[in-house]
Parts: sequence; structure tokens; C-alpha cells
Amino acid sequence: MSTKAYYPISEIGAGKTGFSKTRSIIEAAFYGNNVVKINTLKEAYDLAKNSPGTVVTDMPIYRGDEIGLERDSKVLLFNDGAVTGRYAGARRIKGEPGVDAAKLDKVVMDAVYETRWKTMYHAEVYIGLDPEFMVKAHLLIPEGEENIMYSWMLNFQYMSDEYVRMYKNSKPVGDGKEADVYIFSDPQWAPTNHPDVDYSCLSDPLTLCYFDTNENCAAILGMKYFGEHKKGTLTMAWAIANRNGYASCHGGQKEYTLADGRKYVASVYGLSGSGKSTLTESMTSRFFMMTLSSSIQIPVLPSLWSLLISIRPQIILQDVKITNTY
Repeated sequence: MSTKAYYPISEIGAGKTGFSKTRSIIEAAFYGNNVVKINTLKEAYDLAKNSPGTVVTDMPIYRGDEIGLERDSKVLLFNDGAVTGRYAGARRIKGEPGVDAAKLDKVVMDAVYETRWKTMYHAEVYIGLDPEFMVKAHLLIPEGEENIMYSWMLNFQYMSDEYVRMYKNSKPVGDGKEADVYIFSDPQWAPTNHPDVDYSCLSDPLTLCYFDTNENCAAILGMKYFGEHKKGTLTMAWAIANRNGYASCHGGQKEYTLADGRKYVASVYGLSGSGKSTLTESMTSRFFMMTLSSSIQIPVLPSLWSLLISIRPQIILQDVKITNTY
């Protein structure tokens, strides 16, 4: 399997891969007797649909039955609160200058303790849809935050039979030394005075997004915004990729068939909302059709996006013939 979840006794201990104080605090929470495992996307959808405050729209989910949902499943709407973009002010990355990991670990320990009174949901997904690179990620989140969990599962690959088989046959990342990703989240968390917990280590007094990228784990506290969970998970996956010779990307790719039968691949990179999906997943002209390649995620300079959109699609896509129908 691509990332590691089980260890023999000989591989367990301080200083060994997959074992740090931060990771032990975070991962141990997943094994509590207050944890409920969510095994399918449909389970997550049903929980989110019935979660207080959810708006069930009349808009059907496109081909929902192909991703494990009922055919009549509807798009769900939920208000995440005031934060609507990733919040750098709350982010603390272990190992960076000025980050006090000892104090942050105690904040997380206390937060985990407080969740013992709550029902916690444990969801799993895959990141990377190729046998060359697949990472398993875990999310632990309290009851009442079902919409975050459901959206998180939708944004990555839920565990369908096809991808479970692919994962089992996939190449171990980092020669089998990379551990699964574990994300502990409590959006309902708020700092309270407890013995030996020092909140001066927080860069924001009300919330914390704490990453141990070397050991593939994170704690997200007091943050209701779904995007922090999605992008925080990608932070972990990109760190694994970077350590193992991959370039992390935020963009899209599409393959075209030229008139003479040759293949032409166009890549588009840019910031969120700049049009990557429109260009790589939609028909850009009624006169031709394209073969869709998998979307990829890569950070890129905004100046490159400006350069790309200055090239007219009619020029890029000349001599393309219809090869498929949507």
C-alpha cells in the first residue's frame, strides 16, 4: 500500500518514521470508544443532509449514483461562518522558526481530551489516483460538523471498490516509510484556561491550524471553514510528494487528438477560481471535443496564469478533430 498504517513492534518508538509526540497525540484520538467510522460517501451524505442548519436544495447531484449516492441525491448547502478563505494567521508549522511545538502539543492534548464528551466521526479518503502515488488520509471531526466531513470526502477519492483495489496494488511511497495522513479537527473548539496549557504559542488567540508535515499529521481547532480542511490535507500530501521526487501542482491537463492522429496535451495553471476547470473539463468550442485527462493540483506563480490566458484558445486548439461526445 502507498502509505503506512500498521507497524511491527521493531518499527515503533521515539524518533522512528511515523512516530513523534505530535502524531501520537493526534492519531491516538482516532481509536477512542467515542469514534464512529464512516465507511461510505452515502453515510456521510445522509449525516450531512440531516445535520442541523443544512439546506437541501432541489438541484440534483450530477450522476450521483456513479459516486455511491442515491440517484435522487441533492446538492447540500451549509453556512460555514465568517471565514471564507484559508486563514494564514492561524497556521503554525512544526519545525519553522518561532513555532513552539512543546506548547502547541499541549494545546492539542487538551483539545483531544475535551472531545471525549463528543461523538467523533472518522472518515478516510485517497489522495492521488495513480498506482505510482496514492496516499491514505484520515479525518476525525465531531458530530454536528457533518457537512465538512462530507465535502472533504467529495473533494478527494472516497473508498470505492475500484480504488480500494488500486490502493492495495499501488507502489509504497518512500519505500514504505511514509505514514498515513491524520487530521484531527474540532471546529467547536475554543481556548479555555487549564493547568499547564499556554496559549501564547498561538498566532491567533481563537483558532489553530497546526501541521507536522514531517510526520503527516495536523490539528485544526476552532476553524469552521471547509477549505482549511481540504487545503490542509493537500499540504500534507504535497509534503509527502515533495520528499519523494514529485512536483506539487495546482492546475489542469487535457489531451487533444489532432487531425493527423497525434496527441496534444495542454496544461493550465493558476489560482483558485481563475478558470482551470473551465478550460480543462468543459467543451471550449461547439466544433470539437476533447479527451479529458485527470485534474492535478499544483501551486504556480500568478504571472504564469496571466501569460497562459493571453494565448487565445482558438490558436492553441487549432486542427483538433471531434473524438468523443460528452
